[in-house]
Amino acid sequence: MTAEAYAKLHSTIAPQDFGRVAVLYGGKSAEREVSLKSGAAVIDALQSAGVDVVAIDVGDDLLTRLLNEKIDRAFIILHGRGGEDGSMQGLLECLGIPYTGSGILASALAMDKLRTKQVWQSLGIPTPLHTVLASEADCISAGAELGFPLIVKPAHEGSSIGMAKVSSVAELIAAWKDAANYDSQVLVEQWIQGPEFTVAVLRDQVLPPIALGTPHSFYDYDAKYLASDTQYRIPCGLDAAKEQELIDLTARACDAIGIAGWGRVDVMQDEQGRFWLLEVNTAPGMTDHSLVPMAARAAGLDFQQLVLAILAASVEARG
Repeated sequence: MTAEAYAKLHSTIAPQDFGRVAVLYGGKSAEREVSLKSGAAVIDALQSAGVDVVAIDVGDDLLTRLLNEKIDRAFIILHGRGGEDGSMQGLLECLGIPYTGSGILASALAMDKLRTKQVWQSLGIPTPLHTVLASEADCISAGAELGFPLIVKPAHEGSSIGMAKVSSVAELIAAWKDAANYDSQVLVEQWIQGPEFTVAVLRDQVLPPIALGTPHSFYDYDAKYLASDTQYRIPCGLDAAKEQELIDLTARACDAIGIAGWGRVDVMQDEQGRFWLLEVNTAPGMTDHSLVPMAARAAGLDFQQLVLAILAASVEARG
């Protein structure tokens, strides 16, 4: 990373100039527990920096609280539906409150794994072959068309909730039924055998990629948030040319969706060395196990500097 690129990551705004900042966390999605942890870390970092913070665990009284607290801007650290899907962004737009992260359209697109893939495919950005499941017949057809193993995902969830790797039609049917408990739209995609990478973006800069390793069958919820044996490698182990290819592909994928402020892209590399884009997260985790803080540290930013940089991007985008 060049000195100029590094400088762009930092906030040059004095903490008091952010005004009264609402940290929106918790909420009602399936990722509530992760959001509570992320929110607590963000609140602590902002308060330690001297920012005037109002902590709001998002519930039915959200609109009243936003109006009564005289909020100047919002830090969205809600994960999943109700926070990352464009609905919160739409409410804040209506209220005229600037906020962190991507806008309405990009948030809604990124939350929908199927439509994210369709946008990428239309631009020639590589993403695994996939289809939508709505019946046992679909499962049988998908197994025949895509082959096994496969990965099953609720189309609008994050944190690997409801995901499963399957190796037979029977397992696929069971996984589809389980995923349907979380989402009416269930996605199944080809399994890419090879290393997994995650790449964070911050203020239009791509942070150092992280290589992930886990003894689990894939990087599931337990590996992300609970396990002590998950491995993270920075530098990621790619040669310089291949790492630059990954960085360029990530930037292109984010630009296609319209990602702003910050985000994180998940990528697989197959046995031939080709990269395959899985999804993009517009409000990634900020817990002690989370990946964006790791990438930021590798770029020279501590957690407080990262949080302030994310908040500063809200000023630049919508100030």
